[in-house]
Amino acid sequence: MTELDSIRINFNESGLIFLNILLGLIMFGIALELKPKDFRLLFEKPRASLTGIVSQFVLFPLTTYLLLWILQPPPGVALGMLLVAACPGGNISNFITMVAKGNTALSISLTAFSSSLAIVATPFNFFFWGSLYPPVQTALREISLDPWDVFKAVLVILLIPIGLGISTKRFLPNVAAKIEKPLKILSALIFAAFLVVALAANFSIFLRVIHKVFLYVFLMNAAGFTLGYFFAKAMRLDEKDARCISIETGIQNSGLGLVLIFAFFNGQGSMAIIAATWGIWHAIAGALLAWFWSKRTANLGPQTQAVSEGS
Repeated sequence: MTELDSIRINFNESGLIFLNILLGLIMFGIALELKPKDFRLLFEKPRASLTGIVSQFVLFPLTTYLLLWILQPPPGVALGMLLVAACPGGNISNFITMVAKGNTALSISLTAFSSSLAIVATPFNFFFWGSLYPPVQTALREISLDPWDVFKAVLVILLIPIGLGISTKRFLPNVAAKIEKPLKILSALIFAAFLVVALAANFSIFLRVIHKVFLYVFLMNAAGFTLGYFFAKAMRLDEKDARCISIETGIQNSGLGLVLIFAFFNGQGSMAIIAATWGIWHAIAGALLAWFWSKRTANLGPQTQAVSEGS
């Protein structure tokens, strides 16, 4: 066992319960902002929508799997990388897409759909690609992790809060209108504070190993942004859609990954460090990418625009 795989993060059961509730609250807040047109857009622009879904749930996990063979990380790190790759898009992707002058409406639709699809796609991708990489396959066998347990956890964390949020928006629109913005701001602040407290409790561990995992996170994240953008271009999508899909692919819900790590992997240190480092870095990298694109107008030429409208 490597030093990374022997690390355990200080995190108690009450902290796990709080993280579950907090993540559910964030997803509930996201669902409050959803409108029927957000889902209709998936059908109105099928090419862009399908490109985003394939990029995030097929190509990105595949690319991460290939990176494992190239980089040969310790088993725990490989588990963490695959788990992050299997998670749906992060909720900050919508804001980053807006700053980057991408297609924000498409970003919202993809985030909503990916969060719903993750109930099946996250456990499937994690176990499928993990079973094809021997070190991860061995680790999963030693843990005796049941895919059904992961499925149920994702169901509770994602689908129920999203369902409650959509129902509140539909049947109590006045209540939803009053609480959606304050709830979004409050949950983001609480989540940031929670990460700071959790990091402070394990700061010495984090400092000791951050340099050992950062390269994995950096390369994987860069691959996600690059893959999403050029796959969208290969599918003849316009610049705004390509920026959106790049960001949706490179921004992952690492909060969900942390919940699953502490729930099923007993705070396995290298997995948690990967997810935590990803949660910090993808926001920084996304902000830098958004700033770069914000200085460059996403012009649509006549030919490109015609292709986009025909999507």
